[in-house]
Amino acid sequence: MSEPVLPGDATLRSTALALDAADPLAHFRDRFYIDDDDVCYLDGNSLGRLPLETVSAVGEFMNDEWGAEAVDGWSHWIDEAASVGDILASAALGTEAGQTLVCDTTSVNLYQLVGAAIRANSDRKTIVVDAANFPTDRYIVQGLADTFGLTIVTLDTDGSGGPGSVSVEARDDLLTVAALEPILTDQVAVLTLQTVNYRSGARADMKAINDLARSRGIYVVWDCAHAIGSIELDFDATGVDLAVGCTYKYGNSGPGAPAWLFVRKSLQPVLNPPIQGWFAQKDQFAMGPVFEPTDTIRRFQIASPSIMGLRSVKMAFEMIGEAGISAIARKAELGTEYMIRLVDEWLVPLGFRLGTPREALQRGGHITIHHPNAKQIALAMRKVSKVIPDFRMPDGIRIALSPLPTSFVEMWDGLARTRDLVASGEYKNVTDEGNRVT
Repeated sequence: MSEPVLPGDATLRSTALALDAADPLAHFRDRFYIDDDDVCYLDGNSLGRLPLETVSAVGEFMNDEWGAEAVDGWSHWIDEAASVGDILASAALGTEAGQTLVCDTTSVNLYQLVGAAIRANSDRKTIVVDAANFPTDRYIVQGLADTFGLTIVTLDTDGSGGPGSVSVEARDDLLTVAALEPILTDQVAVLTLQTVNYRSGARADMKAINDLARSRGIYVVWDCAHAIGSIELDFDATGVDLAVGCTYKYGNSGPGAPAWLFVRKSLQPVLNPPIQGWFAQKDQFAMGPVFEPTDTIRRFQIASPSIMGLRSVKMAFEMIGEAGISAIARKAELGTEYMIRLVDEWLVPLGFRLGTPREALQRGGHITIHHPNAKQIALAMRKVSKVIPDFRMPDGIRIALSPLPTSFVEMWDGLARTRDLVASGEYKNVTDEGNRVT
């Protein structure tokens, strides 16, 4: 695939207008709740906007199902984690039905799959994670290592260290097969990585890493939280066996919406997750005294799912399926290229640097820019300029294109306002009111 090409001068607002006019996904913006058209919302990588159809769907569920049916509704709700999982898989994962559940949280699902991989490779005593991985993932790995008496190898990509730290080369937190090759020995039970790094936006070569790990008998558990809904994951082509992710970022399913997990069908009868819930029981309603797991994807479900949450996921991923993940990914590639071009032209001269790979296939739907005063600037962007990014320690500002609700003009305006805010020095006058959410 060739690199995305921008028509005309990126610094002209007319170029953004032309991109919106040519955007086949532009009409989807009208299907989202947007309270203030003057706000440049560039934080869809953290929490997606609200689809209007979700409001109706949840309301109809409350009135027509929960309200009217009460407990009788479970007769058709009972398997909804799997049926919505099939919708999500078809729309965004590039794989067939019967392998995905929408349930629990990303953290619980990661615990289940990494724990299952450890139990399956019980003769191996090492877990590998990277220092730039999302904090919850690293902490869960540490807890599992304590529980099972394992050794952790932390690939130190950024100098922050961690248990069993090993220094590796990784520009913009991008781990390569060459860096992993000497680490993945016959003592490694499981490797867990992010598909798209939560800080830098760097995108791993999933197929190459899966091929290497599989050749050495190592399970790989992918965290796709910052990838799903912005890139083509194509699990079948890339050989993914185990993966987890959330639904509330580019998935636009709402704060705290149920997460998802994926287990390749061939592994479902083989792996045994550490939490053995009643939904995983073969004859669930026999209420028997001994755990006898099913051999289907339900083996990885613990308990009753959030049906209201599932309706939000269903509506959002049906919209993603309607738009087409290929078209979504193409817009994300073009949009991140556009933002990088504006960063180079406007923000680098003001002391910023880009912290995201420039190659389209090596990044996801967000970019990170660094500045010594990033935390103060990010705060002022919200308070003064009506631009919504987020801040990540120690000096990073993440800005994202959410392909369905975000317009090119929104990106242009957001970066133009940021340029003016920093050039004027006005950001220095904003007071931090102590909000711990950044």
